[in-house]
Amino acid sequence: MIRLLLTAIAFTAALATAAQANDPSKSHGLSAFGDLKYGSAFKHFDYVNPDAPKGGTIRLAGIDSFDSLNPYILKGVPVAGIGLIHATLMERATDEPDALYGLVAETVSLAPDKSAITFDLRPTAKFSDGSPITAADVVFTFQTLVKKGHPQYRFIFAGVANVKALGKHRVKFTFKTANNRDLPLQIAGLPVLSKSYYDKVPFDQTTMTAPPGAGPYRVVEVDPGRSVLYQRVKNYWAAQLPVMRGRYNFDMVRFDYFRDRDIAFQAFFSKSYDFREEFTSRSWATQYEDKLPIKDSRIVRATLPDATPSGVQAFFFNMRRDKFKDRQVRAALDLAFDFEWTNKTLFYGLYDRTNSMFANSALAAEKPPTTDEIKLLEPLRDKVPPEVFSKVYQSPKTDGSGRNRSNLRKATRLLRKAGWKIVNNQLVDTSGKPLTIEFLLFESSFQRIISPYVRNLKRLGIDARIRIVDVANFQHRMQQYDFDVVVQRYVQTNTPGIEQKTYFSSKMADVPGSRNLAGIKNPAIDYLIDKVIEAKSRKNLVTAVHALDRVLMWNRYMVPQWYKGVHNIAYWNKFDRPSVKPKFDLGMLDTWWYSAKKAAMIEAGKAPPKP
Repeated sequence: MIRLLLTAIAFTAALATAAQANDPSKSHGLSAFGDLKYGSAFKHFDYVNPDAPKGGTIRLAGIDSFDSLNPYILKGVPVAGIGLIHATLMERATDEPDALYGLVAETVSLAPDKSAITFDLRPTAKFSDGSPITAADVVFTFQTLVKKGHPQYRFIFAGVANVKALGKHRVKFTFKTANNRDLPLQIAGLPVLSKSYYDKVPFDQTTMTAPPGAGPYRVVEVDPGRSVLYQRVKNYWAAQLPVMRGRYNFDMVRFDYFRDRDIAFQAFFSKSYDFREEFTSRSWATQYEDKLPIKDSRIVRATLPDATPSGVQAFFFNMRRDKFKDRQVRAALDLAFDFEWTNKTLFYGLYDRTNSMFANSALAAEKPPTTDEIKLLEPLRDKVPPEVFSKVYQSPKTDGSGRNRSNLRKATRLLRKAGWKIVNNQLVDTSGKPLTIEFLLFESSFQRIISPYVRNLKRLGIDARIRIVDVANFQHRMQQYDFDVVVQRYVQTNTPGIEQKTYFSSKMADVPGSRNLAGIKNPAIDYLIDKVIEAKSRKNLVTAVHALDRVLMWNRYMVPQWYKGVHNIAYWNKFDRPSVKPKFDLGMLDTWWYSAKKAAMIEAGKAPPKP
């Protein structure tokens, strides 16, 4: 039976190659600028072990709680890992900047004038309940996400004029304009949902019942708010496709939820779960080496390179509130944050300061603007900070001693220029209203980092405080923009595009649940985002991104935090991994595999050999 299945898959692949040869417009892959690493006859991605054994369980940790298995709507807190049950039209290669290759879609055809994109679906593609995937499912998915899904889908897919099934396995998307370089990629990454299922079940409600999906796993057990168990789909329809060979090798994937990060940390060493990526520098520097499982090599501790743009993590101001509208005020608040002391004292020197929205990449504007950038920025001269044209953005620096007096004096002068003054040890505006700032959090571990910043703000006369709420309350307040300052990280791609609108565009500033948490409304930024999206070459893209980066940073919409260009990981040594790591991804969940031999050694209290 297996031999017959492999023969059928090989025959289908041969037909696809022949079809592409007969119709040059059809392709097995898609990228922003037409560059594809893998040819139409590729067998598997270079960063996988195509013969990796299947089996075993990997246990992972979630934080706080969840109340939904639907990640595509605004309501609820979706459970970790739910993307495992879904499949997209095309699958991203994580060793290329932006390439996707056929998954549910066998081939893709982009119109010569880029006004439309057509997908030919695999006749073998099916949902986990055995029902076939058709063009009608794709049309339903698109229309449902736009009408009933998270508001971001309406924005991302606003450039689609219509979508139409041209047959049982062919679907065409027609665009309103041909200038949106990334829209084809966004559509290629569209998940495919079952129309027949949602004809009976409301889509726009939170749920603890998983729908049939086309992905490699299905949900088999849910303890609401506490745990979820995924099981690998037997005889998964896509298992032998080039984009799936050697991937998703665990029979079971389990997520257990812990109240906060400190509890989760302790649970790891008691074997409650198997793998963790460490994001807390204090823990990484001081709390691992003395643990017995680390000393005897039952737990592997490793630092792996991360070539992806680190993006930006920062204290973002809610620009919808009048107290943050003056750039001088925002600059003063930046001066009060002592990163050098924080990095030395709390982070053990493991981080670098963020000075760009695209840190850890060539997209970061780390040099003075080029002639091409100046040309692009010139029409905006009266709409952007003057520093954009002459200076590289650098966050304020201190000597790391903790005595941030010089910067606090500068901050005081800026606040005075902005109309604020000290009355009875309080910073007040012209009407006598004090400046208050609340930092909104959903867990306590970040409190130790913000507290020194709060103390510095209080030295300026600002009534600063920290508010910790539960995850559901936090998410609701974020969706309704009910906060002063919130910590947010924007993950950037190697080929920035339409997602920049969801982060920073004026149109998304007042859409409930949007990712423009700061409420940025700036026509100059809107203009530059359009230039990023319209770039026809990587050179032009870099020029536009650099210009956008400068304008965002010099407007000081946030107090930049820190980044590191590596993955700090620890795991119980019962797994193996490929010799090559994907350049732009950790690859743990989809390329590693379980070693029964190593697991048995650990159960016997013995240390397996290190990888």
